[in-house]
Amino acid sequence: MNFETGYSMLIDGALATGDAQIEVINPANGQIFATAPDCSPEQLDIAVAAARRAFRTWRAVPIGERHACLRKAGDILEANAEQLARLFTREQGRPTDGALSEIGIAVAWLRAYAAMIPPTHVIDNGDGQRVETSYVPLGAVCAISPWNFPVNLSIWKIAPALAAGNTIVLKPSPFTPLCMLKIGELLKDVFPAGVLNIISGGDALGPLMTAHPGFAKISFTGSTATGRRVMESAAKDLKRLTLELGGNDAAIVMPDVDLDDVAQKIFFGAFFNSAQICVATKRLYVHDSIYDGLRDRLAAIAQTVKLGDGSEQGTNLGPMQNRRQFERVSALIEDARDAGLTLVEGPTGPDTGGYFIPVTIIDNPPEDSAVVQEEAFGPVLPMMRFHDLDEVIDRANASEYGLAGAVWSKDIDQAVAVARRLETGTVWINQNLVLRPDTPFAGHKQSGIGVENGMDGMLEYMVPQSIYVPL
Repeated sequence: MNFETGYSMLIDGALATGDAQIEVINPANGQIFATAPDCSPEQLDIAVAAARRAFRTWRAVPIGERHACLRKAGDILEANAEQLARLFTREQGRPTDGALSEIGIAVAWLRAYAAMIPPTHVIDNGDGQRVETSYVPLGAVCAISPWNFPVNLSIWKIAPALAAGNTIVLKPSPFTPLCMLKIGELLKDVFPAGVLNIISGGDALGPLMTAHPGFAKISFTGSTATGRRVMESAAKDLKRLTLELGGNDAAIVMPDVDLDDVAQKIFFGAFFNSAQICVATKRLYVHDSIYDGLRDRLAAIAQTVKLGDGSEQGTNLGPMQNRRQFERVSALIEDARDAGLTLVEGPTGPDTGGYFIPVTIIDNPPEDSAVVQEEAFGPVLPMMRFHDLDEVIDRANASEYGLAGAVWSKDIDQAVAVARRLETGTVWINQNLVLRPDTPFAGHKQSGIGVENGMDGMLEYMVPQSIYVPL
């Protein structure tokens, strides 16, 4: 298979091109390097009809056979990981090692869901009847994935939806459609026609999908602002809904930590993937007694990081994925500079026309500054002092978001006690960015609705059915 050209959609078991194309830009140089099909409304209708038709038979396929399809899909991705990773770097910007890691994680997710079986509950209390409650699939699923983790977050939707017996129409971001289109081509013959459909298109396609009456459920990952519009669209016909949205994740660093031990972990927990991660540390609260020491260590690490084209050996951090995000993060940094805040910056990227933003630490900005209150989704980290534990927990919770957080301390019991007071769905102790396919991932407050991952995530694609059986 040629991974450099020939990008097609997968619709009803066949590869399809489009009458129009969308341009795909390499964020390391700002240049167009490929085009992808722009799915028409008529093609969307065909994909949805195929998914609905395939659902009638796929739901009846024994779960062991569905599991076998997922395992085969994982094997195929694993066998093509290096070529997919190189394409990933060109369209997303992340260094190739990080791209390869994402393909490996997607494989792990497919294999994990190939071992999950939804529960069945039986009640027989001697009253003359037995009640059997099982979980049944919903139907055709609309899945929309983002540009920051385009493969992994797509598989987060595909694996549980198909394992549960649903069919799916997936749209990757128009900024990063290519890897998922090639994955569709790779998996064309793994699933029956219509079970897995992968389409691509511009900004107009997403609203057409979420409003389409043929879908039983929407699974969306993206910004909170867009999530609100998706929810409004779903309300018209009461589609089931899973939304994984924004976060302004806080980390609290207690005074007993070993700074040399934790500095590197905290740095990459904030800046991995150029901080284009919904669960990256985006607000760093550090105890007064160690603040200067941690700031200086983070600043020193920033000077050693190579910012550049992810395809070049030795690159640690790549560009912003798209110009829109580059301009937004650049404006946030300039706002901080104009406000007279102290910026600690790492080396600049190459002068190639790419969307490079240096690592930028904001030294103890006021709590009400834009750089603290807004989710940057870029390599900008506000670092703030605290003295009182109760007060800093209040500051960490004073956000409309509640996706993830972290606590750093040698006293594990105290760290867990602090974690239980944070209003977030995930909290890490002395670590960052660790997610597992067998563990629920959910946002509190405006960070989302519903659950991904684990059995809870699989059941998001199902609905309970209770059957009363007379004895």
